[in-house]
Amino acid sequence: MSALRSKIGLYTLLLLFIVTLGSLAYRMFTNELDAKVRTIIYVPKTIDSSIEFWEVMKQGVATAAKEFGAEVRTVGTDTELDVDQQIELLEQAIKEKPDAIILSATDYYRLIPIAEKIKSVGITLITVDSGLSGGVSESFIATDNYEAGRKAGQELRKYIDPEDKVAIVNFVQGSATAIERERGARDALLENGVHDVQPTLFSDGSVRKAYQLTVDLLKDEPNLKGIIGLNEPSTLGAGQAIMDMGFQDKVKLFGFDNSSNEVKLLEKGILLGTVMQKPFNMGYLAVKTAIEAVEGEKVERIIDTGSVIITKENMYLSENEKLMFPFIE
Repeated sequence: MSALRSKIGLYTLLLLFIVTLGSLAYRMFTNELDAKVRTIIYVPKTIDSSIEFWEVMKQGVATAAKEFGAEVRTVGTDTELDVDQQIELLEQAIKEKPDAIILSATDYYRLIPIAEKIKSVGITLITVDSGLSGGVSESFIATDNYEAGRKAGQELRKYIDPEDKVAIVNFVQGSATAIERERGARDALLENGVHDVQPTLFSDGSVRKAYQLTVDLLKDEPNLKGIIGLNEPSTLGAGQAIMDMGFQDKVKLFGFDNSSNEVKLLEKGILLGTVMQKPFNMGYLAVKTAIEAVEGEKVERIIDTGSVIITKENMYLSENEKLMFPFIE
């Protein structure tokens, strides 16, 4: 009888040992899964470091990557115009099989096939700043660009009369952000009685081209009273042209984004105001949302990061300084 009890005791201990070992192995396995480093490839419209908007967004991406333990690699084109090269970069990214791709699309329509290919191979796609027709991505994180464009139109209207002639310096044709901002600006001007809006000028995201387009415009249209620049390079080029030609008291300029040079234009009164976006937030939320989507969490289809009107009068208010000067700790 005692021998039987000993055997039962031995079997019981052995069973407990097996159960304990299995439980430990399971915990180690699940912890390993939980601790898996998520790989993300980030593809902005351009890696041109002279455009501070993209540099600030890169800060947001890097901060989120560090906080959430993700491995993020950035690849991009030299300019926002090179749609074909961006497609090539995305083809290469697919071959690397990351967990997610974060894309700021250079073209609203032409990138749809490659976006659908990304999804078809099981890679999570998040779009940021500039989206795609049909909402192909899991989530789109950006400014409400139509509303931001409306803000620019409404603000410019405060400085001009309804019968005045105005112009819009846009950036890249076919970009979702360019399309929506211009639509919003034109709608706001029209609703506020401004009907004489010149054919759109496209800077191709180049300060130099925006400058020359504005110089030519001011020569050809001496009665022009207002200009809206729809991104950082377009605003800077237009502002520099107005300043160099001595038209700061004649032509009212309202723009988009911020940079150290735009701050100078604001302080000099050449740029009356700018629609300030939140690129750091965009980058941060893009990484955060990508990780959540990869891990099977439900994510918002559209995340509006908001925009703020900045003028010379309010640029140094505490709530605006952090937006205006993102590189200052």
